[in-house]
Amino acid sequence: MRNFQQKRIWRDVLESKPVLIILGIGILIFAWSILGFWGRMEDTARNKKIAEDKITALQEQKDKLTSQINDLNTDEGKEKVFRENYGLAKDGEEEIVVEDDQTAPLAPVPDASSGFFGFFKNLFK
Repeated sequence: MRNFQQKRIWRDVLESKPVLIILGIGILIFAWSILGFWGRMEDTARNKKIAEDKITALQEQKDKLTSQINDLNTDEGKEKVFRENYGLAKDGEEEIVVEDDQTAPLAPVPDASSGFFGFFKNLFK
């Protein structure tokens, strides 16, 4: 009987309101920290995606630059760079310069009185 009464005392202590309140507070703190951890996991996944996209972009840039370097190792590639950047020409070639016509008419300025009354005014013109 004494053993049964000792078990009942522990059960009464564990089922008391202060112990249940303390356990409830502990569960809330645990749940709050889990939610915070979940948010940090989402931030980490987002940062991982950004880093992977950056790695992909850098790999594409590396491939492009490698291709340009390989082009510069050929005679045609060197000639192309010299022609584009320095305006060099072969013997017998001449340069043609095209100038824009400065007397071209300007685009008409839209009337500032466009609206309901401007519509009727333009209708009777």
